Amino acid sequence: MPSGDADDGPGTAGAARRASPRGIRRFAVDTTPLRIAPFRWLWSSTVVTSVGSQLTAVAVPLQIYDDTGSSALVGLAGAAALVPLVVFALWGGAVADLMDRRRLLLISNAGIAVTSLLFWAQAAAGMRSVTVLLVLLAVQQALFGINQPTRTASVARLVPAGQLPSATALTSTVAQFGQIAGPLLAGALVPVLGLPVLYLLDTVALVLALLAVWRLPPLPPLKAAARRAGLADIVDGFRYLVRRRLLLVSFLADVIAMVLGMPRALFPQMAQLDFGGPEGGGTALGVLYAAIPVGALLCGLVSGLYARVRRHGVMVVLAVVVWGLSIAGFGMSGPLWLAAVLLAVAGAADMVSMVFRGAILQSAATDEMRGRMQGVFTVVVAGGPRLADLLHGTVGAAAGTRPTVAGGGLLVVVAMVALTLAVPAFWRYVPER
Repeated sequence: MPSGDADDGPGTAGAARRASPRGIRRFAVDTTPLRIAPFRWLWSSTVVTSVGSQLTAVAVPLQIYDDTGSSALVGLAGAAALVPLVVFALWGGAVADLMDRRRLLLISNAGIAVTSLLFWAQAAAGMRSVTVLLVLLAVQQALFGINQPTRTASVARLVPAGQLPSATALTSTVAQFGQIAGPLLAGALVPVLGLPVLYLLDTVALVLALLAVWRLPPLPPLKAAARRAGLADIVDGFRYLVRRRLLLVSFLADVIAMVLGMPRALFPQMAQLDFGGPEGGGTALGVLYAAIPVGALLCGLVSGLYARVRRHGVMVVLAVVVWGLSIAGFGMSGPLWLAAVLLAVAGAADMVSMVFRGAILQSAATDEMRGRMQGVFTVVVAGGPRLADLLHGTVGAAAGTRPTVAGGGLLVVVAMVALTLAVPAFWRYVPER
């Protein structure tokens, strides 16, 4: 694979230098992909739903707890969401490879909007049925499992290969912004306007997203004729993944980072026992939960750097190692401000890893398999932190919070170095242009 771009001559090189951004603009958010109208519409739909979806993500567990007073039932909602998400992300990725992706986005977006409207209807009617909530949540997550791999698999059809890191960074940055702004907005609105309003605002955001998706061009399969997806197509996707060690390592890198090094299940206990917070929440707990997405968001704001990086494999490896070291440092930190800084550094490293893993997936997977690979990506991203919750919660109860967190971070470093030594081609990977 080429390691760089060839010069076309002195005049061309000089023009490129004159056209290149200077000063702080070299590091600011690279908005070049937004000049492409179809990508701009797809990105716009992500912007409006990134906040709206978080409103529902807050509203559902809040409503369950308000209606039942049971944290166990709140936990059950997580399982109700994960199972359909995993199943339909795998199936939806196969469907995205075998039918027009624009059409599939319209269908799944419309379905999510309807479920959000039904969430609003049951809340406005004063229903107190956990069963209804769990069924609606399962349907919503099934539709999201179809929508997400379709949305991300469409990006490579809309922007040139050289702009994929910037396009991924733009999408990831607004997603991180939604994770911060959505819960804050929900907390401010519930006491004033009531919980049903959160569902209604999410519905409005989804309708706006639907209008943006409508503006996309048709995105039919490039090689295969459109047809229904079956189990054999999902199996073919896994066979393809096993044969493409580069893609497999990119997924394993995220599994290593999230399963071994995501300590969020211990945040409530650490906020109270290690950082002096009160029972039931407080500033310390809020800081711990917000620090990682804040770091990721800040890193996304300097995405101008990403377009200049050619060694995508190196960036993923280094980002995962920095994540592990930061989490280990967090586990051994004393004051809350230092813990917050280390978690923010971990969040920034996670953003870098996400951007370049996404770019590798978009560039290294063929279009007829891109949807299925994005389906697996969705499962890994959604399932890894949930497995981490189980692992850290169990080990933390037996060994204590700080040894568990610090040990998990160091294991991330060891496992990532071992994986890189086992598959050195990943370290050397440079995308074609």
